[in-house]
Amino acid sequence: MTRTVASASEASRAWNEILELAGSDETGRVLVERLLELLRLAADAVGVALYIGDQPRFEREHVVGSGDFPELVESTETPEGFEAIVVGDGVMLIDSPRRSLDDLEHGLRVALAAGVRSLRLEKRLKRQRFEVNYRGVELEALYDVGLAIARTLNLEELSEEILLRAVSLLDARLGALYLTRGDCYVLDRTFGGDARAQIDAADPQMKALLERERLDDQDLIPGAEHLLAVPIEADGKPLGLLLVADKESRRGVGPFGPSDRRSLGMLANQAAIALENAHLHRQALEKERLEREAQLAAEIQRRLLPDTLPKLDGLELTGWNRPARQVGGDYYDLLPLAGGCFAAVVADVTGKGMPAALMVSTIHSALRLLLDREPLGPELVARLNHHVFDSSAPNKFITLLIASIDPGSGEVSYLNAGHNPGLLIRGSGGVEELPTGGMPLGLFQGGEYEARSLAMEPGDLLCFYSDGITECQAPDEEEFGDKRLKDLLRELAIDPLDKVVAAVDHAVTDFAAGLPQGDDQTLVLLRKT
Repeated sequence: MTRTVASASEASRAWNEILELAGSDETGRVLVERLLELLRLAADAVGVALYIGDQPRFEREHVVGSGDFPELVESTETPEGFEAIVVGDGVMLIDSPRRSLDDLEHGLRVALAAGVRSLRLEKRLKRQRFEVNYRGVELEALYDVGLAIARTLNLEELSEEILLRAVSLLDARLGALYLTRGDCYVLDRTFGGDARAQIDAADPQMKALLERERLDDQDLIPGAEHLLAVPIEADGKPLGLLLVADKESRRGVGPFGPSDRRSLGMLANQAAIALENAHLHRQALEKERLEREAQLAAEIQRRLLPDTLPKLDGLELTGWNRPARQVGGDYYDLLPLAGGCFAAVVADVTGKGMPAALMVSTIHSALRLLLDREPLGPELVARLNHHVFDSSAPNKFITLLIASIDPGSGEVSYLNAGHNPGLLIRGSGGVEELPTGGMPLGLFQGGEYEARSLAMEPGDLLCFYSDGITECQAPDEEEFGDKRLKDLLRELAIDPLDKVVAAVDHAVTDFAAGLPQGDDQTLVLLRKT
């Protein structure tokens, strides 16, 4: 009986306190605490706990009195030893009530429902304030991340920075960065553990990976329970894939929320820009390196061509070469021979650019070595063919026109290995060709070559050239041709040789009418005086 009177007295005081709180500026949490205490007194219970959540799962929010209350309850189940009351948006669990709650005062139920609603609103406002503050911190962190990765142009350092920043930003336990190669994502680096070495970008499960957080059928990161993945893209072009796993908190590891996906996506956007800049920087460095190598190769090739021409009694001579690229596949030389003679040679390697330039170096070295050991003739050219065949690719060959010339007598002995016919412009105006006498060098292992001869008279002009001149095309695809070259040489047969070279250069350039040079161009002229 004493207990009942005391309880009534306590309840009265509790109601008076609640009425005072309702008219004050105290928070809903304090009001709910007093209501729970009143409920405990009304039920004469050991303790009361309030649970708030969304159906069907509710989390423990507040406890008055004592009692072993679980952290979570399902609205459809009442733990053994407890009595449950649903009030508004909450659930009350009462431990060991001694009075029935069926006759619980209507006012107390209404007050509890209002208190729960107020508490919910406070929690929502608190969560929104937290999200706003977190969003500000997140944006600041993303800004710092953007500055950090934007400062890095080294691709290896950048990849490391991106992954570490992603793991740190999302409090992830594990992470992996993949970079695109063809149709696959190839693992670049990991954090905290291993990851699959390669992911097929066309795999239908990739869509599920990018849309869902947990994939039980994909062991991408061994041991991970929760995965979050976003693509790294620039202008719709896939650059890579960023994965994080198992968000860490005080309660252990858990799933990632929608804001985490948004944050990782924003980081991926910044990473895409940084990766694109790093790729462009690497390409620029590679281009600069190739340009330096091409300049060096061009300088080396220029040194293979004669920088000064011999002065011979009875002969005028000159040579001219213009590659289609920085380095070319045309070669010419004027070499002294025994007995006061000298050799004139023009060669044309298939193709252009660096591969052709390397073969030019091969023919230059081999020819000079062979001319030091044996006389110019079919045997020398056959050995040259053997050397080119052994040292070049199957689809590469060299055409060559080489002649031994006696300046005094004007006697010329020549061999034409598949090259354009040389032209002899007689002082009388006639034109004779120096036809081929064998296959180009490097086509077959056992080539045979025929030496032929002619005699130059005073006023005769001998011309060796490459097909870059005669095959130069006009915009309508017409070729410059042999006839135009013959007519031009006949017209200028008695002019100084440098003027003849300039005239050929001018004629070919005008004929092309601004089109890019399609092939290397070489010209060697010799006149008997």
